[in-house]
Amino acid sequence: MNFLKMMEKVQEVQSRMESLQEDLGRIEVEGVSGGGMVKASMTCQHRLNSLSIDPSLVTTDDRGMLEDLIVAAINDAHSKAEETVRERTADIAGEFQLPPGLKLPF
Repeated sequence: MNFLKMMEKVQEVQSRMESLQEDLGRIEVEGVSGGGMVKASMTCQHRLNSLSIDPSLVTTDDRGMLEDLIVAAINDAHSKAEETVRERTADIAGEFQLPPGLKLPF
């Protein structure tokens, strides 16, 4: 592959990555815990948009359990966001035949 073609590919990858970053800001994932009693919604850029807590948990005296469920829901959403990012960047890497293990975004 000549240098000019390689630079064109790099520019194309950069353009696709910029577009992907915009998309990831709009894609929402939902993490849940406590059998759906606590739900956290975040974008794939890890921006927490909402947190929903079943009213039955708010009246409980076990504050520690509620805090643990909130953390678990947020961590679940975070994991789902990371998986979505991995899937989307793998698609781009595969299209442009980038070396395996190259972590995107750069």
